[in-house]
Amino acid sequence: MTSERTTGEKKSGARKAAAPSLRAPPPDPRRNAYRDDLADQRLQGIVLAAHFAPGVIRQVTRPAIPMRRMPDFSMGLDTELLFGETVTLYDVDEGWAWVQAQRDGYVGYIPADALTADIAPVTHRVQSPGTFVYPAPDMKTPPMMHLSLNSQLSLAETGEKFCRLASGGFVVTRHVAARDRFARDFVDIAEQLIGTPYLWGGRTRVGLDCSGLVQLSLEAAGIPAPRDSDMQQSELGEVVPVPGDLEGLQRGDLAFWKGHVGIMTDGIMLLHANAHHMAVVMETLPEAVDRIKKSGSEITAIKRMSKARA
Repeated sequence: MTSERTTGEKKSGARKAAAPSLRAPPPDPRRNAYRDDLADQRLQGIVLAAHFAPGVIRQVTRPAIPMRRMPDFSMGLDTELLFGETVTLYDVDEGWAWVQAQRDGYVGYIPADALTADIAPVTHRVQSPGTFVYPAPDMKTPPMMHLSLNSQLSLAETGEKFCRLASGGFVVTRHVAARDRFARDFVDIAEQLIGTPYLWGGRTRVGLDCSGLVQLSLEAAGIPAPRDSDMQQSELGEVVPVPGDLEGLQRGDLAFWKGHVGIMTDGIMLLHANAHHMAVVMETLPEAVDRIKKSGSEITAIKRMSKARA
């Protein structure tokens, strides 16, 4: 067994936090890195742990890597990390890295060999639903990998047809955008992903879940978003009263149920990744409301995104 702790101090010198108040609820483990044996040093005095660590920055080198709640390949994924994203690494044990995503704070386990310590500065991102990395600036060469929307890139050279990655390989120029140039309308991005298979925890064109679709689309428009639907309901947009007749909704409104979220494309149509169709689909809101109600759930909130554009 091998283990690497990124505490920044010898284990014998690691300090325990003062006992946290028993009255305070524990921080959300989805976005706070703590275990009995190790925790983010920012949580000292908030949680109990044998050791606290500042962690070190690492970068994802694979097209997409599943993040799991436990270091076990048999467990389903909670989310995915995309190529070029950075994480804070706290621990490596038996090939598993315990990390926190810098993009949205999500905590979990990924294979340690999916990370590098050689951080390439991000200059661009993938702006199309997907693109390929080629070994040469020629679309007829066998691609090296496929990258999905919002993958983070470091470009060494930009050409009219192809861009050269600093790490090697070429991508189609029209498929990438400068890291600070975003789509005008996040709903338009979501519409491009219609037909994508449903995948619990998915964040790529290969597979998406409901909150992954919302997060990915908003981020492509420059709007940071948390990962899960309960977080999105709590933190995104402004509350809109839910009309009994479901009238008066706008493009870009987010409709929430317990454990589910969809995007209004206009006053009537709902776009969402769902397990009924097992895909990203568009259907009328009344249709979705009636079906979901049969499973015992009703709309819990409508949130209006001020940056949505028609």
